[in-house]
Amino acid sequence: MPELLAVLTIALLATISPGPDFAMVSRNSLLLSRRAGVITALGIGLAVLVHVSYTLLGVGVLIRQSIWLFNAIKLAGAVYLIYLGIRMLRAKPAGDLAAAEVAPLSDLGALRVGFLTNLLNPKTTIFIVSLFMQVIRQDTPLHVQIGYGVFIAALHIAWFSAVALFFSTRRVRDRLLAVRHWIDRVFGGLLVAFGLVLATARGQR
Repeated sequence: MPELLAVLTIALLATISPGPDFAMVSRNSLLLSRRAGVITALGIGLAVLVHVSYTLLGVGVLIRQSIWLFNAIKLAGAVYLIYLGIRMLRAKPAGDLAAAEVAPLSDLGALRVGFLTNLLNPKTTIFIVSLFMQVIRQDTPLHVQIGYGVFIAALHIAWFSAVALFFSTRRVRDRLLAVRHWIDRVFGGLLVAFGLVLATARGQR
């Protein structure tokens, strides 16, 4: 029971803490559609399952102990976030609503954005690996550990789907879409900032 409560508490706090995942889901659901936001959330959940899988297979230990491998993951994540952020920062105002439409994103594109944003986020790597190595006991049955992993992924999907539902409500969108180019720039700036923090945080795990 103490282990279960620890996993539930840590997973909840880690999931709802602001970061690149929150920025991407909020942006896609607000400027694109509720569907795009929810599918982005699904991509995040799938990426969490990848983190859990390589941790259970023992790769997480290698990542934790290998500075160069961890830094490579961190650099890849930083480059991806900065790339997405710069694209958003280039958003321009338009004279009318039709001209101001944001470039559409396919379901596969939304899934890919959510998946890569989480997969390349070293903070998620640290969270998952540390949770399974330091909180979950080694003698915990494998099926229970898998259950923890599925729960964490489902928690991410549920939370970020709720975020998508909020930002895609008519009242919120009607109030904010008039300044959509500034919204894109704000989220773009946040992603660039996240990327720069990752790129400059040398040797920190």
